[in-house]
Amino acid sequence: MLLFLATAAQAQELIVRTQVLMGTYVSISLAKEQIGLSRAVFTRLKEVELALSSYDPAAEIYRLNRDHEVAISRDTYEALSLCSRYYKETQGYFDITVGSITKGLFHFGQKQRVPRAAELKKAAVDFKGLHFNRERAWSEQGIVIDLGGMGKGFGVDKAAALLKEQGVKKGIVALSGDIRCLHACEMAVQDPFSDTALARFTMARDNTAISTSGNYRRFVKSREYNHLINPKTRHSQQEFASITLLSALLDNSDLDAYATAASVMPKEKALRFLDTLPEVGYLVLTNDKRVYINTVFRSLSRGFTLFFEEDKEKKAYIKARPLRFQSPRRRGL
Repeated sequence: MLLFLATAAQAQELIVRTQVLMGTYVSISLAKEQIGLSRAVFTRLKEVELALSSYDPAAEIYRLNRDHEVAISRDTYEALSLCSRYYKETQGYFDITVGSITKGLFHFGQKQRVPRAAELKKAAVDFKGLHFNRERAWSEQGIVIDLGGMGKGFGVDKAAALLKEQGVKKGIVALSGDIRCLHACEMAVQDPFSDTALARFTMARDNTAISTSGNYRRFVKSREYNHLINPKTRHSQQEFASITLLSALLDNSDLDAYATAASVMPKEKALRFLDTLPEVGYLVLTNDKRVYINTVFRSLSRGFTLFFEEDKEKKAYIKARPLRFQSPRRRGL
């Protein structure tokens, strides 16, 4: 799911290598003399996939969902620990046990269907039904884990860490809507309502993370039945077309999870939550085509351009003021 266009790679003479991993196209952009490191990056991401995938029968999360108990690796322990923190920080809006709905009922990425209201009501969504320590994880009956809300961000973090250990200072790691720019690269955010860009800018700092969560690529029949499930109502979110987060401080896994959580919150709660995140910029587009941008997003970008285009009904985008400004089709996970 490509939500960003890494347009700077060719301009800065970076070479791009691409493979299909973790349910998406993974692109590694490096200088010619360092492009050989892409092989090590893809190998590392295969390890992450083997830990976190809920589609690969050999993966730990798949086996946890099937058997309700599994020995886990360091990657899985770290990912589950992060998810526990995100669950608490978001007051339960980031809940990986929505897998009972995304995978058990909708079957996103498989033989998709729209579940009945009675099925949604009975689905087991309860983070307290998941248990783990450093050696193993176990879950209660009915609990299904879906790490799609942070897994790609987690993969970006591991890939970027490997490159930085090798002394790489210029490069781009891209997994769908999760990207890390090791240098100040140029980015374009996709408009969910067209094939054009919603915004275009250049990173103001090196080693900047960016993540987008949107309802316009993965759904059944219509966006009304998208993959972003509110764990409290058990229904697909209806407020936001896309949420893009930008930070030179936080990891991609953090931004991925926070964007996922904010996407399923009521609008005012989501904007208040995003305002509490330290040094995180946000670009939010609602389903009724209002745009919310905070000052941090602008401070982390240079040459920022927001494109306003009219839809078929001639309703233009509206740039709305945030509640308050901050100061400075392959199967997936």
